[in-house]
Amino acid sequence: MVGFSEIGQVAMEPYRKIIHMDMDAFYASVEQRDFPEYRGVPIVVGGSPEGRGGVVATASYEARKFGIRSAMPSKTAQRLCPQAIFVLPRFDAYKAVSKSFRAILHRYTDIIEPLSLDEAYLDVTEDKLGIGYAMDIAESIRAAVKKELGLTVSAGVSINKFVAKVASDLHKPDGLTFIGPSRIESFMESLPVGKFYGVGKVTAEKMHRLGLVTGGDLKKHSEDELVAHFGKTGRFFTK
Repeated sequence: MVGFSEIGQVAMEPYRKIIHMDMDAFYASVEQRDFPEYRGVPIVVGGSPEGRGGVVATASYEARKFGIRSAMPSKTAQRLCPQAIFVLPRFDAYKAVSKSFRAILHRYTDIIEPLSLDEAYLDVTEDKLGIGYAMDIAESIRAAVKKELGLTVSAGVSINKFVAKVASDLHKPDGLTFIGPSRIESFMESLPVGKFYGVGKVTAEKMHRLGLVTGGDLKKHSEDELVAHFGKTGRFFTK
């Protein structure tokens, strides 16, 4: 993550071109692609609600409208959406799709940092195909994934990984968002604290109790103050 004081330093250096690619509702989307009867209906991939300890791995966007989220107990998901169809994961199928996804990414750059089967950072500062513009590269990848894999992927483009990752979440599903150098500081100042690296639900709630709602609120406090409240992770929230 880039802290506020580092933005000026970054601006003095040649900009990197970073893309964060994130497949949309990956497991559920593969199921809907492979089984037409699942399309347009709420799908939950994970353990059965009838079993003990079943957990949601992912949910289709139709299911998410009912408040179903990853890591939620399957029984809770069933209560939220009784008509949801529960599907056991097919990890071999997901791994095969992931391999094809990575192959597409490698057409453009070999500087790839995978985060999971369906998510990766790409450094396209020097792309293999000589396209040049990171937004054009991201759009080309998205088109290839849709054509060859029958799936959608959202992308965020910026000069560092943190901002690119946040950007990819802004217009899901099937979105493409660019946050350029001139917008980064104002973007971080307006960013909800829950979006910052290391801020989970509990930490975000604590921040809200302290009146810290956005990155701009964090910026007003020194590193020592934030460390006093949040321990060593406080030093990542601002510089």
